[in-house]
Amino acid sequence: MTMKIEIRELREEDIEALADIERESFSMPWSENAFRDLLRQPYCRYLVALADSLVAGCCGYTNLCNEANIDNVVVAERFRRRGIARAMLEKLFALGEAEGVEAYTLEVRVSNVAAIHFYEQCGFCPEGIRPGFYDRPKEDALIMWKRKKMY
Repeated sequence: MTMKIEIRELREEDIEALADIERESFSMPWSENAFRDLLRQPYCRYLVALADSLVAGCCGYTNLCNEANIDNVVVAERFRRRGIARAMLEKLFALGEAEGVEAYTLEVRVSNVAAIHFYEQCGFCPEGIRPGFYDRPKEDALIMWKRKKMY
C-alpha cells in the first residue's frame, strides 16, 4: 500500500503533533511555543509533511540577507526512510529560490553520520565545526553549506 504524502506550509493545527515528534526525536526538542513563534516571523518558512493525513515531520529556515539557516528537519520515526525529508527539503529549496536565497546552512551533530550523509546527498558540504554547540549530551556541530553555483 502506498502512502499519500502532502507537503504544505506549517499551520497552527500542526504544532501539537510536531512537538510530539520533536520530543521523540531530540534530546533538546522545540516547544509548541517555539513553533508558534515561527508562524509570526515573515523571514521564516516552515513546511510540514503529512503522510496519509497524519503529521509526519517538518523542516524550515530563517532567511537573513538571502542566506537561509535551516533551523530544523525532523521526521517521525515511523515515517523515516521513505523520502519525506528529501521531499520537504526540495520543496523548501524551491521556496528559497523564489525568495532569492543564495545559500543554505545548517548544523548537525558530528556523531550523526546518517544525517551528515543525507545532507551531503542534498548538496551540502562540511565547512567547519561549532565547538560545544549541542547539550544533552555536549557535542560539537558540523557546519554545512549548500551554495548556489555561480557560473
